[in-house]
Amino acid sequence: MSSPLTGPPAGARAPAGGAPLSVRDVTHTYGRGATAVPALGPVSLEVPAGEFLVLVGPSGCGKSTLLRLIAGFEGPTGGQVRVGGEVPRPGRQAGVVFQQARLLPWRTVGGNVELALRLAGVPREQRAARVAELLDRVGLAGTAQRRTWEISGGQQQRVAIARALAGSTPLLLLDEPFAALDALTRERLQEDLRRVSAEAGTTSVFVTHSVDEAVFLATRVVVLTRSPGTVALDVPVDLPRSGLSPDELRGLPGYAALRAEIGAAVRSVAS
Repeated sequence: MSSPLTGPPAGARAPAGGAPLSVRDVTHTYGRGATAVPALGPVSLEVPAGEFLVLVGPSGCGKSTLLRLIAGFEGPTGGQVRVGGEVPRPGRQAGVVFQQARLLPWRTVGGNVELALRLAGVPREQRAARVAELLDRVGLAGTAQRRTWEISGGQQQRVAIARALAGSTPLLLLDEPFAALDALTRERLQEDLRRVSAEAGTTSVFVTHSVDEAVFLATRVVVLTRSPGTVALDVPVDLPRSGLSPDELRGLPGYAALRAEIGAAVRSVAS
């Protein structure tokens, strides 16, 4: 694979690097009156620029709800969310990757990424080179002309990540993007995502049910309680990353200790 990108060409939106994320006393309720369902909060988190935060917790605890609030798809019922000091707006501060790739089937692999570049304001004459660079970054060099149904599920998720990175936004949000993949593909994508997010310098928030995935990816893990979700555990993942293979990383005593601590917290809030 070629060296990491150094930034978009002249005229494109400049890479923002990571942006700090602030979640203060946030609550969210679906419905009103007698049918109201409290889904989240109160939750308060301060996430420094460049951090890789992973949210873990039982189904229905509000992980995906919190991600949507950070993306600006919905507004909180109470409290406030700020990305780089600003109220989040859809498509402005964050690239989003869902559990399903949600690619446009009438566009090629490259066409899906090209559309994101067009929406980000990258000039037409620069898009082909940027598409090639982004696909290379996620391990899909030479696939730009292929149809989306001609590639595997894991490759489709790589395209979705490339598309999310195309806007050079300061925040990357991922909602269980590897949950539907086989174990081997999932592990490979975990390795690639950790590298790609570090190269891009973004602040990342990742939702998962997997404790191992959380410890492997994160610089910080937050466990949420049952609905309405609140913070049950907030722990830094202070493990060496450079120079270690995935197996070596998982073999560290500190890795096992974090898995045990986070796993115990998840079991406690799920019971």
